[in-house]
Amino acid sequence: MKEANKEKGKQSFIAEARREQIIEAAIKTLDDIGYVKASLAQIAKNAGISTGLISYHFSDKSDLMNHLLISLLERSTAYILERVGKEDTPQKKLEAFILASLAYQGTHHERNTALLEIIFNARTPENIPYYKLSDDQEDPLMNELQQILHDGQEQGVFGEFNVDVMSNLIQGAIGEYMLNTSITKKVDLETYSGELINIVEKAVISPKEKKHLNNGR
Repeated sequence: MKEANKEKGKQSFIAEARREQIIEAAIKTLDDIGYVKASLAQIAKNAGISTGLISYHFSDKSDLMNHLLISLLERSTAYILERVGKEDTPQKKLEAFILASLAYQGTHHERNTALLEIIFNARTPENIPYYKLSDDQEDPLMNELQQILHDGQEQGVFGEFNVDVMSNLIQGAIGEYMLNTSITKKVDLETYSGELINIVEKAVISPKEKKHLNNGR
């Protein structure tokens, strides 16, 4: 029984490693030639395996892309939440959220390109373009950002503002750096991050907290 479980675990590990290999090859392919031109044959070539092996793990291109999208979102979410979780105040958490979100874009260019290619070209299993999906679905990052803003208001660190509006404004500014190449050509990531944090803090910090911070300098 133990030997059977051991063998089953080994096979599961190998299958997971193979799927990860395919996922990484798909990311590279999307970054190189885009979603439209990406084929299972091209992905297989980048992975150094047969097309049939990809078909063993994923039913078709759409299935692979759906799994890849989930993987990309999970990885970026984990990266950001891990760094936010290390901070202990709303202001520090907000700064960490913005820094981590932009840093991930800067250090994972291929993954961001793959993500955009899928969102703007692929469809869900229900044949709905991803970019047309409603915002009703659970978004861990938006939930975290809104919780930070709520906590800051409750503690008197942040002033009065509509949390939904502010959180969407912040996420929009973060996403803009990934989408707007005219900005990335003019402003480097470090400068953009610093400016965005300064702008957001001026908008959210309460007058009382601003006075306290100024007196402490």
